Amino acid sequence: MNFRASFCDPFKPDIIEIGYISKNEIMEKFEDIPWKEYLEKMKIAKQSEIHYSPSLEIENKDNRNGLSVSALDGIEWYIFYKRPKLVKKFFGLIEKMDNNYLTEIHGQTENDVRNCLEALIKNDLKFLEEKIK
Repeated sequence: MNFRASFCDPFKPDIIEIGYISKNEIMEKFEDIPWKEYLEKMKIAKQSEIHYSPSLEIENKDNRNGLSVSALDGIEWYIFYKRPKLVKKFFGLIEKMDNNYLTEIHGQTENDVRNCLEALIKNDLKFLEEKIK
């Protein structure tokens, strides 16, 4: 599987493209980000200096399924799940492929984030679909 990663530094306006990353490096990349340091700096920074919550995006380039995880306060995390999905419109009469179908879940823990990243690495899309509705 081919993965790519990007990172949103709260204090930089542009997303940092990390590029291709092996599945063995994904958890290490997540663990290496100083999440708590970013959140502490955000507490004392001016609102105009903050562009994002610190966020890591990982995408499986082969099947276009990806996760974005954002730290909010050191306790709560948001997890966004993007994937291609056949969606029904007009009362189910028409089906159309949405290549960037996005769902999100709030109030997650750091352990929830790890579980979702592991599911993405293992290509356990059923777990992600059920967890992030």
